[in-house]
Amino acid sequence: MKTAQYKWSKSDGWRPNLPTGEVGRQSVVFVFGARSLVQAGSLVDELRDHFKGAAMLGCSTSGEILGDVVVDDSVSATLVDFEHTRLRFASATIGDAKASYNVGKELAQQLNDASLRHVFVLSDGLHVNGSDLARGLASGVSEGVSITGGLSGDGTNFAETWVIADGGAGPQRVAAVGLYGDDLRIGYGSMGGWQAFGPLRTITRAEGNILYELDERSALDLYKSYLGPHADQLPSSALLFPILVTEAKGGQGVVRTVLSVDEQKKSMTFAGDIPQGGTAQLMKTNVDDLVDGATAAANASLSGLGGRRPDLAILVSCVGRKLVMKQRTEEEIEAIRNVFGADAKISGFYSYGELCPFMHGGDCRLHNQTMTITTFAED
Repeated sequence: MKTAQYKWSKSDGWRPNLPTGEVGRQSVVFVFGARSLVQAGSLVDELRDHFKGAAMLGCSTSGEILGDVVVDDSVSATLVDFEHTRLRFASATIGDAKASYNVGKELAQQLNDASLRHVFVLSDGLHVNGSDLARGLASGVSEGVSITGGLSGDGTNFAETWVIADGGAGPQRVAAVGLYGDDLRIGYGSMGGWQAFGPLRTITRAEGNILYELDERSALDLYKSYLGPHADQLPSSALLFPILVTEAKGGQGVVRTVLSVDEQKKSMTFAGDIPQGGTAQLMKTNVDDLVDGATAAANASLSGLGGRRPDLAILVSCVGRKLVMKQRTEEEIEAIRNVFGADAKISGFYSYGELCPFMHGGDCRLHNQTMTITTFAED
């Protein structure tokens, strides 16, 4: 595959300058940018004009990753010309989070056929149940097809998120690309670096992705008591203290972060399911543990490449990690570069949720507070 990368900033415009002309027969431009810039539309339209014939897939972010750099208030574009891999695109609107499963299944069914190898998906980050979306996607593809991606971001504003697809850009959308053919190599890995602390509490009342009670007490009041002075900055401050949730029957725990709170109902809405009858426990971390998690995700993503180094890596890291790391955020990107080597093109964004299996061959799951990496190579 052939790749080229471009970045727009207010001070410099596009660097390097955008070329004009046709692109390869199986080409896609992955676009990640600040919500205000994506919503304005002019930069996305400019990319369409310059890369005629290429499809487009992208989203608004809570920070853009390009190469070894993390930036804000920019737009990044990575053009990928696949030499042997076929592409097919699908998109849909999510009017309500309750429709997430059906939307995921419908998209997957549009893409599924015997030669499908991988689906990369980007979703609205606020009006979605990411757990249901992941289950719907997994139910619509054949066994052995892997699915990765993420939920779009909006800085720490939590106001509105946008998804860019071939048909345009807008809020409350989901878009995906299917990749086909035996010459494609896909790897993926998703790791966190967070540690549980404090009492283990039972989830006594929850509906889907909305949590009402822990140990028969108001979950919101309990959570605020832990946050202390940070409670006034909810929901953004919740990114510093995610929750580890485990189903009543046990199994692999997943990290969840708060998307919104309802003061009247004393509830918290999460990006994915909160299992009633399961358990919940607060989590914390530090920069070194997050960097170690990013390194582990990079190493895990190599296992699907058959000994190859990646040509391209798309990183989806949670905005909560960025808030913890602050000026040291690029350390997790540098750690990934050390694993992949100098030649791999790296792109990605900071998200409101990450989509990836726990392990190779497993079903896609929603994660929060992880570094999730998808690696691509062609034979």
